[in-house]
Amino acid sequence: MATVLIIGFDPHTVPGMDGDAVRAVLDAELARFAEHGIDVATALVAPDDTAEPAVVAALSGREWDVVVIGGGIRKPEPALPFFELVVNHVRRHAPGAALAFNTGIADSLEAARRWL
Repeated sequence: MATVLIIGFDPHTVPGMDGDAVRAVLDAELARFAEHGIDVATALVAPDDTAEPAVVAALSGREWDVVVIGGGIRKPEPALPFFELVVNHVRRHAPGAALAFNTGIADSLEAARRWL
């Protein structure tokens, strides 16, 4: 079974974000992975000092076929240093995993499937 890790910010920790609404979209997307027989996990981190160790723990916890890095980490310019950090941790802690990028939570499956 293919394994996918989705790394993103926990929507309940991002100021101005409707955490419950975003989480509902994510839960629907995770159900789509299950429908396709793909083992998916998430590493939803707070945008603070706990993020880096949480990402490393998730990456190191098992082997991943694909790591999807969410747009909340990639797109806003202030998050660029954290995005670089995540990419380099994927290289170090999950060197066999392909990197994938979604355009939003609801197309994470398509992003992952491009590399499975």
